[in-house]
Amino acid sequence: MDQSQRKFTNRRHLLKGGAALSGAAVVAAGLSPHPALAQEAAQSRLQQVIDRGRLVVGTGSTNPPWHYEDADGQLVGFDIEMAKLLARGLFGLTDEQLANRDEWSQRLELVVEASDARIPNLLSDKIDIVCQFMTVTPQRALQVEFTIPYYREAVTLLFRADSPYTGTADITGQGANIAILENPTAVSMVQNGVADAEVSTFDSVANSVLALDSGRVDATAIDLSTAQYLTTQSPDTYKIGIDSWQPQTYAFAVKPGDQRWLNWVNATLHEYLAGLDFGYYQAAFSEHFGVELEPPPAGFPIEYR
Repeated sequence: MDQSQRKFTNRRHLLKGGAALSGAAVVAAGLSPHPALAQEAAQSRLQQVIDRGRLVVGTGSTNPPWHYEDADGQLVGFDIEMAKLLARGLFGLTDEQLANRDEWSQRLELVVEASDARIPNLLSDKIDIVCQFMTVTPQRALQVEFTIPYYREAVTLLFRADSPYTGTADITGQGANIAILENPTAVSMVQNGVADAEVSTFDSVANSVLALDSGRVDATAIDLSTAQYLTTQSPDTYKIGIDSWQPQTYAFAVKPGDQRWLNWVNATLHEYLAGLDFGYYQAAFSEHFGVELEPPPAGFPIEYR
């Protein structure tokens, strides 16, 4: 195809049925050469949040280190830090503003909700996003759209600091009594890690830990993140098992059908997890889990290894 033919073909695509304005003129006139895309962008939750000037996040209040109230009755936790980082990306908050609740709370509204309200609140537009240690499952993915993961949860053992045991290998075969939060799969969950365990169930994680404190059980089967938090807060009282099992994925959730909003959250999360803004995620991880993450290596992207 010669140059004149290329010009004609390109021009024909731009004019779309004889429209008088060129692409450049359309832009200069303040219009979009792709009206469907412009309409989609305007309707996206991303644009709605920006126009509103505030991000509305669904979260919890009773599950440290994810979301809980501090001594002043203020919500804190790893999920709260993640929500703050989303607000930082949306509204250009500075480090000083992120450190000042009066500043960031103008841009971030935290809606406390029960776990079973996460999906209904999202689908009814009461919140923009769920940041509430939500486990990804195929059934939930039929109702919401999940972002890329921001934490990989698992079951581990929490021991008293003076326990002779270190993990599943040396406690197996000892007929140990292991506590766990009561749920339909509690016994099988424990015995997937410690086959001969005698399992004692409790109505709350706090009570399972109290059983450990009092010596009624040899260990507590607990979320890895909770064990990390407890050992960070009380290293002279507890120690964490050296292994874990039954991994599961935590991700944020957004309402289905808004690819623009999902793409933005994913891009932002990715840069906190493995990109230019990794330091913010690293600091939050260290504060709440007591683990110092190594920076992602340069070269081949680590997420494809």
